[in-house]
Amino acid sequence: MKLIISKLGGARLPDRNTRTLLRKAAYLCLLRVGERRDHEISLVLTDDRVIGKLNKKYRGIDGPTDVLSFPMSGSRRRGYPASQREYLLGDIVISLERAAVQALEYGHGFERELAFLTAHGMLHLLGFDHMRKKERARMEMYQRQILAVLGLRG
Repeated sequence: MKLIISKLGGARLPDRNTRTLLRKAAYLCLLRVGERRDHEISLVLTDDRVIGKLNKKYRGIDGPTDVLSFPMSGSRRRGYPASQREYLLGDIVISLERAAVQALEYGHGFERELAFLTAHGMLHLLGFDHMRKKERARMEMYQRQILAVLGLRG
């Protein structure tokens, strides 16, 4: 797996240890859902202003959000030939400002919130959603398991 971490807008890249944590969170998502192929994922860290513009443009919602996922094509779990070794999975965009606020609101660390948002975005790229109760429960279970493996509580 190749996770490319970049910044956009006024955001600053987190330290090396945090970037390593985010790579592990992304990789654990692939393992948890049984994906064995190599993938390339773009993780863009930004601010509320930039993610708010993206949220308005792509979801029609005026205002910032914590994480957006942009899959490269349809379902991640079907449709790719077994011979295809590496492919682009998609883009995840996270607002560092929202992550900081939510970490305070939920009473856990900033790194834990970033790992959660990375896992959440990855699961969306892999075809999961939380619109229905059963889907939401499955997605939340995967997120808890991934954070537990990373040693992050909450």
